[in-house]
Amino acid sequence: MRAQVLTPARIKPRPEFAAILKETEPYGHGESDDLGNRLNSWFDALMLQSGVNISPPLMLALCVCSALAVGGAAFVLQEDLLATSFGALIGFAAPIAVFVVLRSRRQKQMTEQLPPAIDELSRAARTGRSLESCLRIIAADTPAPLGVELRWAARKLDMGLSVSQAIRDLPLRTGLISMRVLTTALSVHEQTGGDLVQVLDRLSRTLRERAQFLGRLNAMTAAFKGTAVFMLILPVGIIGFYMARDPNYVSDLIDSRWGLRTLIVAVVLQIIGSSVIVRILSRSQRG
Repeated sequence: MRAQVLTPARIKPRPEFAAILKETEPYGHGESDDLGNRLNSWFDALMLQSGVNISPPLMLALCVCSALAVGGAAFVLQEDLLATSFGALIGFAAPIAVFVVLRSRRQKQMTEQLPPAIDELSRAARTGRSLESCLRIIAADTPAPLGVELRWAARKLDMGLSVSQAIRDLPLRTGLISMRVLTTALSVHEQTGGDLVQVLDRLSRTLRERAQFLGRLNAMTAAFKGTAVFMLILPVGIIGFYMARDPNYVSDLIDSRWGLRTLIVAVVLQIIGSSVIVRILSRSQRG
């Protein structure tokens, strides 16, 4: 009797699962807490939370190309090494600044969409449906950008994962504290049970009150934020103005001993002040 060779089953690729299984190639790793790894993790989170389908390596290549273009233009116009370095730095930071703005707008939209989505989830739960079915319903009805993330979680449910596993990455993908509260509430309900409708109603009311408070806070601190941004841009603008008037301005300043010392102190103080201001602004915008 001829022995039969069993051929292992091959899983056919499915287009609806392609985005889930695709490697993202992140730069950060969770096992290290040094400064370099934290910067890499921040860069990975920026790419993920901006909503633009660009991988971190491609974004880094875009920053390098932008730095070469702006630095090359500065060298052609000024023929000065310091101006070239200054232009390359601006060119490298420009794409990152654009993605920071895109992430801020996307998070603002998702913050506004989250309370109505929770209300719809509560209405679906009142009909007696399971939590998985309710999540699929709001994922299909919620528009982008929040609907994109909810449909991502719903696709994980279709793969057989539990609710806790499907929504576990939503706080990281959105960068919202409100989403972390929602995922925690749903995970606790899945494990312990309870009145899901009451929990969702309270959560929706709390998020609306929090959004109103943040709106009043942003209105009261708008002048401070504008002043902080102006303080960050003003020194760069002044240097650019003098370099445009006199290409040898910075070179003559460096040739002077006191001018070089003053420039080094000014750059160090500007870096320290900028880091403090950016940290304050980022904490005020977090949520």
